[in-house]
Amino acid sequence: MPSPTPAGHHHETGYDRRRLRQWLDGEARADGVTRRRLLTLLAATAAGTALGAPRTARAADTPIVKPLPPEWFIQRGTNAETRWEALHKTGHHTPNDLFFVRNHTATPLLSADDWRLRLWGSGLRHTPSEAKPVEFGYDDLRALPAVTRTAFVECAGNARSSYTTQQGDTVAGTPWTLGAIGVARWRGVRLADVLRRAGLSPHAVDVQPRGLDAEYLSGGENLGRVRRPLPLAKALDDVLLAYEMNGEPLPHDHGYPVRVLVPSWVGIASIKWVGDIEVSAQPLYSPWNTTFYRLFGPSHPENGSAPITRQTIKSAFELADGATFTAGRTHVVHGRSWSGAGAVTHVDISTDGGTTWQPARLHDRPRAGTWTRWSHTWRPDTPGTTHLLARATDTAGRTQPETAVPNTHGYLFNAVIRHPVNVV
Repeated sequence: MPSPTPAGHHHETGYDRRRLRQWLDGEARADGVTRRRLLTLLAATAAGTALGAPRTARAADTPIVKPLPPEWFIQRGTNAETRWEALHKTGHHTPNDLFFVRNHTATPLLSADDWRLRLWGSGLRHTPSEAKPVEFGYDDLRALPAVTRTAFVECAGNARSSYTTQQGDTVAGTPWTLGAIGVARWRGVRLADVLRRAGLSPHAVDVQPRGLDAEYLSGGENLGRVRRPLPLAKALDDVLLAYEMNGEPLPHDHGYPVRVLVPSWVGIASIKWVGDIEVSAQPLYSPWNTTFYRLFGPSHPENGSAPITRQTIKSAFELADGATFTAGRTHVVHGRSWSGAGAVTHVDISTDGGTTWQPARLHDRPRAGTWTRWSHTWRPDTPGTTHLLARATDTAGRTQPETAVPNTHGYLFNAVIRHPVNVV
């Protein structure tokens, strides 16, 4: 029997539905974009017109700081996707130099000595306005009790290209394959501890971190710095303000000096280079949970879904597309599966394009918030092209389907990926 849905998941679903009603009824604040503009965008999308890929502000000559050798990464504008073959035998945690990069603009080069985290808003007892923020310096955070947590960060659009290549659906956005994910060992402080030290009010409902990267332009509009609200219950649960990644200070591309880490949620919630946090007694919205990071299209509500939160379930082989295998020899293929709804407990493998399935051997104790590594022994007999398939099941009872329900932004692809290989 599958384990129950993780604690807090039902609460999150209720929160999503409630906030969507509040926004549509005009009871919430949509910061940075007018209600008229949002309704125009929603109407266009509900009619089946994709919004198109957001345009970034003009980036620096080198929007990403770390080296991006082509054998490790696929460069995608201000972003860099990890090649899965580069992850083969790297261990459970993704090395920092192999970790994918998702930037809206360019990586800022910040100093920990000058950095301050400002908390403000109507949800704090003693700071009813931004004029009286509570501040924490880098050393202040490091002096608080530390927590270490292994967790994945994954872009909501990871595997987006498969909507088109496997299903023929037209979607907008960066055409990620499966490499917009990484697992790291994060160290930092609980956001709950910082909020309580700042004077959390019993009336607080939403918490909105904002980054220190450049302001973001989309369709000729300046949407300001990247920010996205969290329900207070999630902020007080397992969210970290992280300052280390795999035992080292955060690299610049991954949020130095401090970033937000929201386990199991879509990557946009884990704001990098966090500089301030609004704590509000009023529901909050930003372009990143109104215009973006909601589901639109014929299979979704007329005005769009609630803002997406938890990631979906996926699997990937540690192989390049078109990898070559020798017929008549025994091979061991490796891969990883993960889910935002719970731990992955079972993976089935097909080496004949989905006709037959066999269980994979799991190499990790299943844990929520991270992936499970696995392997499968295969002896191909006949030369030619075929597809390898991996299908995961998690503790919430979710199993990867054959087809993903499309949406115009191409978020949350969860279908089994058909991985092409050659047998010679």
